[in-house]
Amino acid sequence: MSLFALRHVVFRPKVVGGTGGVVFVCDRKALGKCSPFVLVREKRYKNEQGVGGFMRILGIDPGLRTMGWGVIESNGSRLSHIANGHCTSGSGDLAERLLSLHEQLTDVVARYAPDQAAIEQTFVNKDGAGTLKLGQARGVALLTLAQAGIPIGEYAPNKVKKTIVGAGHADKQQILYMVKLQLPGCQPAGADAADALAIAMCHAHYGGKGDIRLREVQA
Repeated sequence: MSLFALRHVVFRPKVVGGTGGVVFVCDRKALGKCSPFVLVREKRYKNEQGVGGFMRILGIDPGLRTMGWGVIESNGSRLSHIANGHCTSGSGDLAERLLSLHEQLTDVVARYAPDQAAIEQTFVNKDGAGTLKLGQARGVALLTLAQAGIPIGEYAPNKVKKTIVGAGHADKQQILYMVKLQLPGCQPAGADAADALAIAMCHAHYGGKGDIRLREVQA
């Protein structure tokens, strides 16, 4: 059984476009001084430690070709979906692809101003070259977050799956189903974005309260 047997606030998603290779799927319009987005942000910043207030979390599913990201807000045991999408690097020179990911993720961080972030740990498989590329993309994500001064939590893939689905070897369809169930109204931009939202939700459960620094949670 999932650890997230919770009731959540419903927000209806809306695709609002993107910049470069970044695709945005948002729940709120950040326009006008009296917008719900602005009111929520003002309330959240009154509680800098996240105790009894809003905590905005950016989850990242690292990848060289496609890097998924998802932003949620936690308020105690309540979670709400803010936005999700993916950064893409296409093909070409490796250095240019990594730079592109850095620029796109920097745009995401600037747009949504997360309080904390969470990223999936790298696991080594039989494809050594693929693992190396994944590690390079993950390094770009860590660098981007560190430059913004955002505390980071790291989580093993099996820990994320067990937290969200209830099984450490759940497949992507099960993760997608549980993310949509636990974040009503959320429509992930793809499997990578769904994984990123799951990582953010995992962080909300384990490390998303108070002032944290780099934190690793093993399976």
